[in-house]
Amino acid sequence: MKKFSYSFGVSVLFVLVGASMAFAQGTASPEAISFFSWVAVATGIGMGIAAVGTGIGQGHGVQGACDGIARNPEASGKILTALILGLAMIESLAIYALVIQLILLYANPFLKYIVG
Repeated sequence: MKKFSYSFGVSVLFVLVGASMAFAQGTASPEAISFFSWVAVATGIGMGIAAVGTGIGQGHGVQGACDGIARNPEASGKILTALILGLAMIESLAIYALVIQLILLYANPFLKYIVG
């Protein structure tokens, strides 16, 4: 529940920032304000889903590594190397999602269709 309230708070913060950016223009239409608000909410939800997915993937990877080391302690060096490489690959998915979220928030390609 704590993680949900944290991500909800971050989403609300993004909505407020997006709405304030729309109001700062002076000639913002209600459609533009609504667009910025929904983009902020969508990016918050998207990043939350990406974080949950990568967290589950990393958990499964660590579980497999711990099981492998418990069964064969002599192979712990090779298992650890593969684990670190796999965790880096999984974490890169969250970084890609973050890049997409930042593009949508700050350099939205659909902005020209909404704000005239």
